[in-house]
Amino acid sequence: MMKWIAASVVALACVSGVRSQTVLHVAAAADLEPVLPPILSSFQHATGIRVVATYQASATLTAQIENGAPFDLFLSADMGYPRRLVDAAIAEPASLATYARGTLVLWRRKDSSLPPLSIPLFRDPALKRLAIADPDRAPYGRAAVAALTRLHVYDQLKPRIVTAENVAQAAQFVESGNAQAGLISLTLALTPQLKSSGEYWIMPRGLYPPIEQGVVVIRRTKQQAAAQQLLNYLLASDAQAQFAKSGLTPVR
Repeated sequence: MMKWIAASVVALACVSGVRSQTVLHVAAAADLEPVLPPILSSFQHATGIRVVATYQASATLTAQIENGAPFDLFLSADMGYPRRLVDAAIAEPASLATYARGTLVLWRRKDSSLPPLSIPLFRDPALKRLAIADPDRAPYGRAAVAALTRLHVYDQLKPRIVTAENVAQAAQFVESGNAQAGLISLTLALTPQLKSSGEYWIMPRGLYPPIEQGVVVIRRTKQQAAAQQLLNYLLASDAQAQFAKSGLTPVR
């Protein structure tokens, strides 16, 4: 298990003496790893507040927060986990919000010998290894199972499914050749690395429940004002535009 990052204050020397710089620790779903860094960099430039992000499956991060991990803000790949923290009085109810909506895609390498990416591929015997995120821990994994179930192919494919810890690892399985195709997030498919090495097909949205990605401020944080400032920034137009460019559907 990852080592929790202890909450800290960075001392900075300045002309008038020593001042403290606010540092926020953010727990972020794995699909956000290619999305958040430029947004957080812009936030720091605008506010002077530094943000350290840890990326894992949403369920893993939820368990860590429940066990006392010192995060200030939680960005989940669905609303269920932030609501769970609110219900447990671990997160601030008033801060709960949807910051974006996710899209599920089918991805493969460009050198794949598989038939074209489409629904018939799921019924093709040529598809022998399909990677998905763990449906018990990752919202994109649950969306993948929901889509396959809706297509009536889940039972047929189950022996051929390769389960990853999170959606980023599912993409790695396909990219490394350990799976022929994968159901992953559009955010990952649009990264320069995967865009150059592979191709994707957007799964019809009616096949899976909406992936409402939720954010919440952790109640025990000592940086309430700064955490709320970051939350507001994520919901503002500039960050929402960046989400859209990165494969998430904005909510503003």
